[in-house]
Amino acid sequence: MTERKPPGVSFESFVDKQIREATERGDFANLPGFGKPLADDTAPYDELWWVKGKLHREGVSVLPPALVLRKEAEDAAEAVAQARTEARVRDILAEINEKIAAALRRPPPGPPLNLKPFDVDAMVAEWRASRA
Repeated sequence: MTERKPPGVSFESFVDKQIREATERGDFANLPGFGKPLADDTAPYDELWWVKGKLHREGVSVLPPALVLRKEAEDAAEAVAQARTEARVRDILAEINEKIAAALRRPPPGPPLNLKPFDVDAMVAEWRASRA
């Protein structure tokens, strides 16, 4: 807790003295954010900046489940293209097909899903052709 400014001492010198003493004690050493860049001060002001930051740090998605699944399907298709073995391709497709099948049985809230399970054999054939 800070002490009160004594009468007769200018405010500036009182504050400067407190800062100097805190620096000497090491109160400013290893503060969170030390060495990290400051936020962009040219960006327009956003009243919900702290809410968005909290959601980002917590990994909360603001997308509806249907859109999240569509994104996962796109990511799976890209992962298939980068896969090194046929077994890995089949694993990726089996995992996403399981999620798609579950969503088709019980549609998630939000926009229409517009997805169907991947044809594993066709995708494996495409993967093989891209390797040749």
